Amino acid sequence: MPELPEVEALAGYLRQRAVGRRVDRLEVAAISALKTYDPAPTAVAGRAVTDARRYGKFLDVVFDGDLHLVVHLARAGWLHYREAFASTVPLRPGKGPIAIRVRLDDGSGFDLTEAGTQKKLAAYLVTDPQAVPGVAKLGPDALSADLATFAAALRSRRGQVKGVLTDQAVLGGVGNAYSDEILHAAKLSPFALTDRLTDDQMATLHAATRRVLGDAVTRSLGQRAAELKGEKRSGLKVHARTGLPCPVCGDTVREVSFADSSLQYCPTCQTGGKPLADRRLSRLVR
Repeated sequence: MPELPEVEALAGYLRQRAVGRRVDRLEVAAISALKTYDPAPTAVAGRAVTDARRYGKFLDVVFDGDLHLVVHLARAGWLHYREAFASTVPLRPGKGPIAIRVRLDDGSGFDLTEAGTQKKLAAYLVTDPQAVPGVAKLGPDALSADLATFAAALRSRRGQVKGVLTDQAVLGGVGNAYSDEILHAAKLSPFALTDRLTDDQMATLHAATRRVLGDAVTRSLGQRAAELKGEKRSGLKVHARTGLPCPVCGDTVREVSFADSSLQYCPTCQTGGKPLADRRLSRLVR
């Protein structure tokens, strides 16, 4: 799932390439992807792209006249920028990966696509991003929150720190991958309880959050949209590296599996050398 660094980089890429261009037309190929009906997609035609922003994991493409295309890429969504499209024929609704296409006046533009069968990409055409439910409920931004704001947000929700970090109503922008990386950098167990974190642990976690996300943004900015996924994978130390050596201590990276997700961690760096119980595996063993 694209998280804060990738969405920030996509916004940066659109600011460089699309700002100043006028929209020829916006085409909707996946009817279920567009969650709003007023304004209509035709309202974008002729408007200039004036900015691209990020709210948590939401991408906001801004058009003049204060119109916004706000997109959540979900687990398998992505943005593909095209210098030129192979055909000028409008897209037809169908089962392909393209959900929405924005054509610009110089022949370029971008596709919002989604792989797989679980179509959860969501786009909203609105005059105010706060009209998007997911944006309205976002907590403080994970990259910009100061220590006091960060600590208050995490302590407002008692629970395992892994789950609280990824709760967008608590902190905006962190998902499954970067929460693993942040907790590894902070040397914290993903099962540590937020209400039991000391002030020193909270300060370390805040610093790790800023460092991990900031480094990822720095690596991603300037990359073409097509290169961002590879850049993300190359910078990961524990996430999606089950069975590989931890690059910090050399211990084997372990995994805890859940119904539809998993987390990765290093026992030596994070849990005093003790492997965490994998509940799904335990049920199978019984």
